Order: sequence, then structure tokens, then C-alpha cells
Amino acid sequence: MNIFRTKSIEQSLSDTDEPEYKLTKSLSAFDLTVFGVGIIVGAGIFTLTGRAANQVAGPAIVVSFILAAICCGLAALCYAEFSSAVPVSGSAYTFSYASMGEIVAWIIGWDLILELLLAAAVVAQGWSAYLGVLLGHMGIQLPANWTYGGTVDVPAVLLALLLGTLVSLGIKESMRVETVMVGIKIAIVLFVIVAGIGYINPSNYTPFVPDPVPSSTIDSVWKQPLVQAVFGLQPTAFGVGGILAGAALVFFAYLGFDVVATAAEETKNPQRDLPRGILGSLVIATVLYCAVSVVVTGMVRYDQLEPSASLAQAFAHHGKTWMATLIAAGAVVGLFTVVLTMIIGCSRLVFAMCRDNLLPMRLATVHPTRRTPTKIIAILTAVIALLAGFTPIGTLEEMVNIGTLSAFILVSIGIPVMRRTHPDLPRPFKVPFSPVLPILSAVICILLTLNLAVETWARFIVWLAIGLAVYFGYGHRHSRLATGARLSPSIERAVAADRRPEHD
Repeated sequence: MNIFRTKSIEQSLSDTDEPEYKLTKSLSAFDLTVFGVGIIVGAGIFTLTGRAANQVAGPAIVVSFILAAICCGLAALCYAEFSSAVPVSGSAYTFSYASMGEIVAWIIGWDLILELLLAAAVVAQGWSAYLGVLLGHMGIQLPANWTYGGTVDVPAVLLALLLGTLVSLGIKESMRVETVMVGIKIAIVLFVIVAGIGYINPSNYTPFVPDPVPSSTIDSVWKQPLVQAVFGLQPTAFGVGGILAGAALVFFAYLGFDVVATAAEETKNPQRDLPRGILGSLVIATVLYCAVSVVVTGMVRYDQLEPSASLAQAFAHHGKTWMATLIAAGAVVGLFTVVLTMIIGCSRLVFAMCRDNLLPMRLATVHPTRRTPTKIIAILTAVIALLAGFTPIGTLEEMVNIGTLSAFILVSIGIPVMRRTHPDLPRPFKVPFSPVLPILSAVICILLTLNLAVETWARFIVWLAIGLAVYFGYGHRHSRLATGARLSPSIERAVAADRRPEHD
């Protein structure tokens, strides 16, 4: 059983030219940067900043953001090299298939499906929360059981269905909407930074690193960070440990630069534009995150911040209700783009896996005029809607983080492996100081995973077990590397004809 068979880069590139599976090349470096900023700037600012400061790190949450950015920056360098060398849909899945083999590619693809599906559902719930805040400021109250925190989060479900429909219409149509929405979102974030400076009270930064205290949010060993449970440490919040735990939590905020790589096949000049889009969007997001976290923790003392919708509530705390309303409106627009980009990224990942027949290949055909994988988009949209509508609040974020970190670890390891196995492969962008920086990236990601909860690890192991069952039950036997199947039916028929015995 050759589970480490690799797919050649030449075959990956040739697959992108098959008519029934061909996506439209229409994205520029600007589009990719918008794509990245659209997904990165959102959840972290609008839903995680206040909760992480209030429950984990205090004003030092800005340090958590910087640590998470360093980790993501190292991984982003690895993604940039891979995506410029192998500009094919699938991101880390495709890179791993070429460098480390089918089983590793499957695991990383399975992890990324977890990341993108759950992230889309989490952000849809955050969008619903801000929609409730916005409507509340306008004097409109939705039924408690049918909105954020209720029995069924109807707004989150409707958002998923709306955006799934938009994505199925085409990448150009999606990017037009994305560009407008991202512009509005960035304007709101800059407004928060500029307007909030006037309400900063320097005393709110003291203590900058609050003393460690027994955690009030950890009531069982299952909720402890893995490193604390393994070494029998007392669960605590704040202090240096709180900064590290905060970095593991706000890491979720940086999701997005890796999703840019899933659009490689739809980029006009991927060798040049993908590294620019990946690294540019990450730099912009880091600056905005750090600025907002400094402003918000300066406006309201960390232990008085509202864990939910913290930006709007910070201005409401100072009696500026109209500002709170504007921020809530900006968040509604901003989180809209995050869910949109997640659906695009997840659909392209699953598309690549289906095209390799690790998942059913019949799902991978694209619409003849829209050039989008409509079957896959429909299935993913339904799953996201169900997760967003019925999953309890606060149970998804860390699952997203561990799926992402595991992908980052494998991509980072893949760089030195690919340098050794494919030394002559053209690389328009190269990670500097390899293998030192890729190995450092993998080590930091591993350290962050150790700060995730025990129950998160348990769920992750269950998810991996399910994935391995699917692989050995279907993917291993049906993959195109195993069967030799080709994408084009006409080519397949021609090959079959050539193999028939000749008759006089």
C-alpha cells in the first residue's frame, strides 16, 4: 500500500487545462490582497479582541497578536514559495501531494476542510451577533430563540445560504462584492482607531501584564491547555502564560493568508502576484490588529470589556451610542466578506481533492459558463449553514486553530523536503535562510498547539480518525494515482481504444 506516492508537479499543472475542470484566470495582485484582507480583518477585530483581553491576556493582548503574527509570517513565507512554484488550487493540500505524498496531502486537506468549514460557521455567528447589536440600536429586536445565542441562529443560516449562492455565480462577481465590502470595512476600522484615541485612559494599561490568577473559565481538565494538563499545572489566566494562550486564541484572527493560496489557479500571474497577495494582506492585517487592540484596551479597562461585540460596546461605554451603531454596521459588512472568502477557499480546496479522486471526482466538474464548482459549493454551503445555525457559541474557534496550525506545520516541513526532492524546480519566491526559518515556523506552530485545550485535541483526534477511515475506505483505492484515471473523458476513451487488441 503506497500511501506516500506523490503527484508530479507537471501533472498538477496539466490538470488545470482540462476543459471540464478549468477555472477562470481573472485575479490580480490587488484582488489577492483584497481577498486576504477581506478574510483576515474581521473576526479578530470584531469578535475576538475584547474576549481575549478580558479573559486571557489583559492589555498584553497586543503582544499576543504580535506573537501570532510572527508565527503566521513565517508560515506565510513557506506558503508564498510553494504557491509561486505550484500555482494550483488546493493550497497546502496540493503542495503536500507534490512534496510528502498522498497520505500527508489527505491529512492536510482534511484538516483544512475542518478549518474553513468551522471558520465560516464561527464568523457567521459573529456576524449574527453584530447584526443583533445593530438592530438593537435601531429599536428592532429579533426573537431570542431565533438569533445569536438562541436555539437556532437564523441570521447566520441565511447569511451562509446567500453567500453560497453568490460564490456559485462566479469568481469575478464575488470579487466585485468583496472589493466594495472590504473598502467599507477598512474605513470603519480606521475610524475606530482614530476616534478611539481620544478616549484612551493610560491607567487602563496598568497592569499591562496582569498577575496570573486561577482561570474562571476552566472548570475541568478537558478545558485546560494541553501543556498544563500534561505537566499538572494549575489552570491560570493572564501573566506570561495568558499571553501565550492569547496568541493561540487570536491566531484564529489571522486565518486568511493561506486561503489566498487556494485561488492560485484563478490568478493571472501567480508566480509574481501570489507572494504579494499573501504577504501584503498579512502585513496590513497585523498593523490594524495591533492598533485596534491598543485602542480598545485603553478605552475600557480589560476586566470591564464585553466579550461579545467589544468594539461597539467600548464606544457605548463612553456614551457614544451613534459610534457603536456605526461600528456594528461596519462589522456586519466586514464579517460578510470573511464568510464569503471562506466559502470560496473551501470550495477550491475540495475541488482539488475531488479532481484527484480522493473525494468523488464527479463533484469536481465546473459549470460550463460560470466556471465554478457548483455541486461542491452547494454541499459546503449546506454544511456551513447547519454548523452556524445549531452549534453552541464558543465551541468552534479552537477547533479552527488546531486545524490551521497542523496545516502550517506540514507546509513548513514541506519546504526543505521540496528543496531536496525538487532542487531544479523554478521558484520565483524563496523562503530566506531555509531550512532554518521553515523549521522555526514548524516549532512555533507546535508550541501554539500545546496551548490549546485538551478537549480540542480530543475532537481533533476524532476528526483525524474519521478522515483516515474515509481515506482508506475510498480515497486510497480510487485516487487517480492509484487507478491511472485521466480527467478528460475523451482522452480516457482514446487510451482505452489504444489498449484494445487489433482485429483483421
